[in-house]
Amino acid sequence: MKRHGILNGPLSGHLARLGHTHTVVIADAGLPIPEGVPCVDLAVVPGLPAMLPVLDALLAELCIEATTLAEELPVKSPSFHDAIVERLDTLDRLSPTPIARQQLSHEAFKAALPEASVIVRTGECTPYANVILHCGVPF
Repeated sequence: MKRHGILNGPLSGHLARLGHTHTVVIADAGLPIPEGVPCVDLAVVPGLPAMLPVLDALLAELCIEATTLAEELPVKSPSFHDAIVERLDTLDRLSPTPIARQQLSHEAFKAALPEASVIVRTGECTPYANVILHCGVPF
């Protein structure tokens, strides 16, 4: 048994196959999942699991060079947006290279989903609570 890190077998397997420029989408419960894109569905009931603990677990495992959020998030769910920004600011302080941050309209965000390497669906029910993590390299 693993001592730490992601315990979910399918999710751990997808993460192990990621390389530079691959993307991982952490999705709320309502984000449409395109056919053909692998999805690890962690959702149990509305709110479980919440997206932020899943984000924390993935940020601890992955080397991230950029993130993409919906531009509607800071307007429709400002405290949730602030919680994500706080996490990224913490990573920036620990990393020699800052994480690039992008925003797209929610429609453009959804249009980018077919290019994802994996989508991780959570039980989050906060409007626009989705993030694309763009993988970097640790060297």
